[in-house]
Amino acid sequence: MSEFSQSRLESRIMEAISSMIVSGQIKNPHLSVFTSVTRVELAPDNTAARIYVSSMPEERIDPSVRALNSAKGFIQHRLADVLRTKNTPVLEFFRDDSYREADRVNKLIDEAMKETSGR
Repeated sequence: MSEFSQSRLESRIMEAISSMIVSGQIKNPHLSVFTSVTRVELAPDNTAARIYVSSMPEERIDPSVRALNSAKGFIQHRLADVLRTKNTPVLEFFRDDSYREADRVNKLIDEAMKETSGR
């Protein structure tokens, strides 16, 4: 599959799962409606997808990830209807901490800039 096609499929997966979360189709009290899909990594053969999510407040992310992993069979079935591909990837949900790492790097840059401007 071309890189463009794979990227487009990742986008469709992200959009479909986000829509399911926001519309309340995934019925689990531990899933926060403020959970958002931040990234989808599709295996080269489209057999598996790693879905990264974040949530506000941050305390809600772990229960939301567990709720999504608990409902992954339901989500995969709904995704099959949306994607209409030969095979639907097996889903696995993970928490996305990349924004925390970005915030840490930004703080380091700010500190370095203050040190150099103070000289």
